[in-house]
Amino acid sequence: MKRYNMIVIGAGAGGLTAAAIAAHLGAKVALLEKHRMGGECLNYGCVPSKAFLKAAKVMHVIRRASEYGLTGIDQPPPQDLKNVMGYVRAVQAHIAPHDSVERFTGLGVEVFLNSGRLRSPHEVELAETGEIIWGRHIVVATGSHPRIPPIAGLAEAGFLTNETVFDCDTLPGSLVVIGGGPIGAELGQAFSRLGATVTIVSGSDHVLPREDADVAEALARQLRKEGVAIWDRSRAVRVERQNGKKQVGIRTPEGERVVVADEILVAAGRVPNTDGLGLERVGVEYNERGVRIGPTCRTNVPSIWAVGDVAGRHYFSHWSSYQARVVARNVLFPGSSRCDYDTVPWTTFTEPEVARVGHSETDARAKNLPFDIVTASFSDNDRAVCDGETEGFAKVLTRRRSGRILGATIVHAHAGDLLAELIVAKRHGISLAKLSSTIHVYPTLSEINRTLGDIYTLEKITPSLKKLLTKVFGWLRR
Repeated sequence: MKRYNMIVIGAGAGGLTAAAIAAHLGAKVALLEKHRMGGECLNYGCVPSKAFLKAAKVMHVIRRASEYGLTGIDQPPPQDLKNVMGYVRAVQAHIAPHDSVERFTGLGVEVFLNSGRLRSPHEVELAETGEIIWGRHIVVATGSHPRIPPIAGLAEAGFLTNETVFDCDTLPGSLVVIGGGPIGAELGQAFSRLGATVTIVSGSDHVLPREDADVAEALARQLRKEGVAIWDRSRAVRVERQNGKKQVGIRTPEGERVVVADEILVAAGRVPNTDGLGLERVGVEYNERGVRIGPTCRTNVPSIWAVGDVAGRHYFSHWSSYQARVVARNVLFPGSSRCDYDTVPWTTFTEPEVARVGHSETDARAKNLPFDIVTASFSDNDRAVCDGETEGFAKVLTRRRSGRILGATIVHAHAGDLLAELIVAKRHGISLAKLSSTIHVYPTLSEINRTLGDIYTLEKITPSLKKLLTKVFGWLRR
C-alpha cells in the first residue's frame, strides 16, 4: 500500500493549493481528480466567466464611444458568440498549464485521475482501480455543483448552468436567468451586452441578496438602464416548450406572468459535492450545507480536513485557497492556525462591480453593533471623472471611537481592486484616520480610500470642538 503525508481529493483551487504547498515543503502528496484539473474555477467558474465578461464589456464600451467624443464606431454589428467563446477558451488554455498534471507531477505530487472514496480515517480507495492508498492526513476538496430548483417542466424544456453555458456557440435572442445572485447577475449582464434580451428572476427582495439594499439598487439601476428586466420577489414555477421557444411561468407579487425565451440559465445557488465520498463510512459529519468543520478546517475525524465549497459557507476560489493554506500549516507544522471568518472579501464582477469585506450595514444593525458609517462618491474622484466612470460609491462601517473597520463595500467598475487596501486595513486594525494620512497617487481611483479617511477625520470634529479651535486660532492671531 502506498503511503503519503497528505492525500488531497479534488484538484480545484483548494486542493491544488494544499497539494502544492505540501509538496514544496517536502511532503509526499497524492492528488485525486475525477474530472478536469483546475476544478470549477478554471473550467466553469472564475476564469471563463471573467473572460466572457471582459468581451461583453468591450462591446459595451464600443457602444458608448460617442460619450468620449468618438464618432462612427458606436453601432457594432451583431456578434458571433462562437468567436467570443473562442477568446474564453484561449484564456483557459493560457492558464491551464498552471493547474496541469504535468506541473504537479513536476512538483513531486503523485496525481491520480480518479475519484476516491474514504475507507477509513487514513485510507482512500481509488474508485476505478480499487487500489487503496494511505495518508496521514486526508484533505477533502471536492467543490460543489449547481443547485437545480424543482420547477415543473424545466428538465424537459432544457436549460443551461455555469457548467454548460460556455459551451454555447450561438447567442440566444432571449434569455431567462433563474437566480439574482452573483452568477445570475454577471452572466445576465454579459449576455445582454452581447445582444440578448435578458430577464432575471430573483426570489429575494433584490438582486445580490447578501448585500445592502442601496448597494443592490445601484447595480439594478445599471442593469435596467442596459435593458435587463428584473423580477424581484418572484420565482419561476413552470416551463413549457412551444414552437421552439421556452415559456417560463413566473409567480410575481402582482400575479403570474409568462416570459418567452430562447434559452434558460439556472443560477440558483450551489450544492456541496459530498455524494460518493464515503463520509458516512468513516463517521465524518456533514449535512446538506456541506462537511462540518471547525475554525482550523478539521472535521470531527482528526485526520480528515475539508476546504472550499464542499465545506459550505463561502463559495469563492480565494476562500478555498486560503483555507488550504490554513490546513497546510496545521498538517505540516505544530500549532493550530484558524480561519479568519471576519475578514472574508468577495466581489461580484458585474459593472459596476460590488465588492465587500466584513459586515454589511444590514448585518451590523441586525447584530446591534455600535458603528458609524462613512461614505464617499466616485463623482468626486478626479480619475473617475476622467474615465467617465463616476457611478458608484464606497461605504465603510467603523467601530465607534476607534475608527477601525467593521465592514466595507465598494460599488464601482473597479471595486474589486480598490477593496484590497480596506481589506488590509481591516485585517490589521488600521483606522480610517491613518488612511487619511497615507499618500495616494493622483489621479487614481485609489484616492477614494483616502477620501473615506478624510471624511471620517472631519466628522470627528464636533461643533463644540470647532468652536473651541476657532477661539484658539483667533487668540493665536493676536
